[in-house]
Amino acid sequence: MLGDESVVLHTADIARSRRGFERLADSVARRQFYAQLNSLMEALHFSVVACAIDKPRLVDRYGALAVDPYALSLGIVVERFCFALGASKQGQIVVECRNPRLDRELRTAWDLLRLNGTRFVQPGTIGRSIVSFDFRRKAEALPRLELADLAVSPLGRWVAGMPSRPDTDVVFGKLRTGPGGRWEGAGLVVLPKEKGRGPLRSTRPRPVWACRSGLSKRGWTTSRPSPTSTPPPRGCRGTG
Repeated sequence: MLGDESVVLHTADIARSRRGFERLADSVARRQFYAQLNSLMEALHFSVVACAIDKPRLVDRYGALAVDPYALSLGIVVERFCFALGASKQGQIVVECRNPRLDRELRTAWDLLRLNGTRFVQPGTIGRSIVSFDFRRKAEALPRLELADLAVSPLGRWVAGMPSRPDTDVVFGKLRTGPGGRWEGAGLVVLPKEKGRGPLRSTRPRPVWACRSGLSKRGWTTSRPSPTSTPPPRGCRGTG
């Protein structure tokens, strides 16, 4: 489409006509590019599992007890990914690097998911179904990261109530669906829900201890332990 296979498909660069997309400053070229890109995405065989979080509403509803949005959305995506894989398949998770601190926090959230599981998926299922969790940079031009990036904006616009575009229909056609053929809750989860609390806050700490001999099944999932909780055993440190 651009005559240069080294260009990384990145929504922000496409929108701003930069980093290899300078030709898209011309309106005719932009329309042609989007038409070809949408046709390509429609022809590719892939499924989308996504979680969108309204962060102001999350904080308004739960205040200081609100779960970190990235950790919350990771849990939802891992859960639905395990559902999609079923009992016989395995998959990989590739995360786009952001910065060292945020990457460490997300890695910790992943470690806690493997240790504790989620509301609907046991830790053993996560360990069997998802064989790797890796961070990669956008500049590596991995097709799976490019597709994920292209899917985010149409979903975000829809959740925010913005006007639909042709790529919106393409991405919604790729959402994972449940047994009834609906994507709500199966391919796209929007939080916080209008009704019901869901897994949006921590009401009490759950121990998660990291021991020298490996991770035990106890230790902190919150940032600080409860003063009434049992201290970790010798040789272990609290994590959170």
